[in-house]
Amino acid sequence: MDAGSFSSSSYSSGKVRSPSRAPLQDVPSSRPYLPSMRTFSRNPSSRNNGDRFIPNRSAMDMDMAYYLLTETKKEKGNALPASPSKEAYRKLLAENFLNNRTRILAFNSKPPAPSQPLFQEADVVSTRSVKPAKQRRHIPQSAERTLDAPDIVDDYYLNLLDWGSSNVLSIALGNTVYLWDASNGATSELVTLDEDSGPVTSVSWAPDGRHLAVGLNSSDIQLWDSTSNRLLRTLKGMDGTTGGARVGSLAWNNSILTSGGMDGKIINNDVRIRNHVVQTYRGHQQEVCGLKWSGSGQQLASGGNDNLLHIWDISMASANPSPGQNQWLHRFNDHMAAVKALAWCPFQSNLLASGGGGMDRSIKFWNTHTGACLNSIDTGSQVCALLWNKNERELLSSHGFTQNQLTLWKYPSMVKIAELTGHTSRVLFMAQSPDGCTVASAAGDETLRFWNVFGSPEAPKPAAAKSTGPFGGFNHIR
Repeated sequence: MDAGSFSSSSYSSGKVRSPSRAPLQDVPSSRPYLPSMRTFSRNPSSRNNGDRFIPNRSAMDMDMAYYLLTETKKEKGNALPASPSKEAYRKLLAENFLNNRTRILAFNSKPPAPSQPLFQEADVVSTRSVKPAKQRRHIPQSAERTLDAPDIVDDYYLNLLDWGSSNVLSIALGNTVYLWDASNGATSELVTLDEDSGPVTSVSWAPDGRHLAVGLNSSDIQLWDSTSNRLLRTLKGMDGTTGGARVGSLAWNNSILTSGGMDGKIINNDVRIRNHVVQTYRGHQQEVCGLKWSGSGQQLASGGNDNLLHIWDISMASANPSPGQNQWLHRFNDHMAAVKALAWCPFQSNLLASGGGGMDRSIKFWNTHTGACLNSIDTGSQVCALLWNKNERELLSSHGFTQNQLTLWKYPSMVKIAELTGHTSRVLFMAQSPDGCTVASAAGDETLRFWNVFGSPEAPKPAAAKSTGPFGGFNHIR
């Protein structure tokens, strides 16, 4: 079990407690001023001292140099002028033997020109085939933005942060759900619950980015329209009745909203019909703290405080399972602590990453078709959340004690690419922007931080022009 449950006594007062400071406001930077580095220049006097030119001895003809030196002395020693015949003879010798060279020191030697352009065609072909090396992406080590998140519940088993497809982030702070529009930075309050229903224990956006599911401590689930701030309906209890266990995890699969409770039950709710409970999964003995549907919507991964990880197939679900009926496709008990962090791989549909709590500290990778554990690494600290990079083969994990860091891994080598620090308490929640580039993290230190960890969004490639003629669907032959 992982420590981190909240105390209900802090919410037992008769009035709804208002945050001591405004939520989702920019936190001023507290970093000390770092003076700029000194710029060192050369000594001005050194400009007068030019560089030394050192001759290339291998490029010198020593015999020729000796001749030129001695010939000059001989000419100075002979005061009598040379006859025209001797002068013509000396010029003839200089042209044929000395090649009219008069320099004694040689500073470079030019390579001889090739007699024919050998390998010229091969060089042209090779230069065309070589692709330029991909530049390494710069990963900022500090948060791009930090917002205040007062009264966030420091509980490992809850899921209080989500980022919808409409680029609006939802976060639960105590009994209140706030919305933060990433496009303009506007903050709005969606709902504040009374003490009988609160605090909020989970939030999850529907695929349309407009409707938000809010799980409550009273076991109810509320469905809200974020554009009109209107409550659409309330799903009563985990078994359709009021009372019971809190809803700590939520996951959408089209119009099916899956909920996980403290009693270990997992329920598929069809939000379109009156009797919303359509399937029930039974396999966990303790609270369900992690739920994630695969990209295809065929498999559901669930993690619990009983250290179990289940893979459920939607075709094996039943409305009223018998107590001894085995519904799960796979059951893994390799983790040694609660399993909350779950992430399906975007580029391999049957690959699932899972992270364990404080007594486990590992990230494991599973083939959900065969049930094989592909790899397991010890991260050294509690794994709270996992996110895949949608554009690169990378995995981001958030951690607790002792560094409270975010770690970026290269997959499948699992080599650390970067470690992002700034939180002073365990990083319980992470959410990814719709474009897949920015990650929001919330921690027990009551801050919400934004990291540009996955790079900048790629520009869309222009679509090829299509012919509108009667044979536009065929390739032209020339």
